[in-house]
Amino acid sequence: MSISEAPATVVVSETGPADGTSYVDWPAIFAGVVLASALSLVLLTFGSAIGLSMTSAREGQSASLFWIAIVGGLWILWVQVIASFAGGYLTGRMRRRIGDASEYESDVRDGSNGLVTWALGTLVAGAIAYSGLMGAANVAGQTAGAVASAAGNAAAAVADPSDLLIDRTLRGRPDAAPLSDTDRAAVGRILVSAATGDTIDPADRDYLASVVAARAGISPEEAGQRIDQAVVQAREIEAQARETAEQARRASLVAAFLAAASLLVGAAVSYGAATMGGNHRDKQTVVEGWYRPW
Repeated sequence: MSISEAPATVVVSETGPADGTSYVDWPAIFAGVVLASALSLVLLTFGSAIGLSMTSAREGQSASLFWIAIVGGLWILWVQVIASFAGGYLTGRMRRRIGDASEYESDVRDGSNGLVTWALGTLVAGAIAYSGLMGAANVAGQTAGAVASAAGNAAAAVADPSDLLIDRTLRGRPDAAPLSDTDRAAVGRILVSAATGDTIDPADRDYLASVVAARAGISPEEAGQRIDQAVVQAREIEAQARETAEQARRASLVAAFLAAASLLVGAAVSYGAATMGGNHRDKQTVVEGWYRPW
C-alpha cells in the first residue's frame, strides 16, 4: 500500500471565525473517539489472550508477576499507539478547514483537534472503568488474574502454610484429645509473634513446649526442639510472604509507569496523526490499495 497525491487543487472552506464557526470540529472528534475506542476494545481483547497464555492453574507454571506486568504494559503501549493514530488521523482528515488559516496554523489546529480526540477518549475510558461498566476486553483481561487467584485459593484451601505448620507442631498421639479452637488460636498467635520478632518469649516457648509434650507424649526437651523447628519454619513462611508482597509491589509499579507512559505516547501520536490526516485532506492524498467496498 502506498500513498500518492492527487493532481487536484486544494479545496479550502470560505467560512471564517466571523460567522461563529469553531476551530474545534466536534463531529470529527467524536468520529475519531469512536474509532479509537473500538480499536482499543478489539486489541485489548486480543491482549487478554496473551495474559491467559502466561498464567496457569498449576503452581509454578505461570510467568512471574514482573514479566506479566512488562508484557501487559507493552501491549497497552501498542494499543495506545494504534488506536491514537487511527482516531487522530480520522479526526484530522474529517476536520473542516477554516479559510483564514495558513498552512502552519492549519497543522496546529488539526493536531489540536487530534489531541482533544485523545483526551476525550481517555476520559471516556476512565469513566467507564471507574463506573464498573467494563466491556468484553476488561472482563477477558481480568480472567488471567482470576485464574491465578483461583489457583492460589485452591492451594490455600488444601493446605495453608501457617495452618499446616500448627498441625505439625501440635501433632500428638492418636488418642490425644482435640485441641480447642481457643488454644489452637493461641498457638498460632505465638508462632506469628515469633516469626515477626527476633526471639520467642521464654514464657511462650515454655507454654508451647508443655502443650506439645502433653499431646505427643514426649519429653519437654524434645518438645522444645520441635518448637524451635516450628519457629524457624514460621520465619521462612513470613520471609516468603514478604518477598511475594515485594514482587507484587514492583510489578504494580512497573505496570503503572508503563500505563502512564503509554498515555503520553498516545497523546503525541494522536497529535501527529491528526496533522498527517489534515495534510492528506488538503492535498487530497490517495491511499493506493484502499478500495471502495462496491
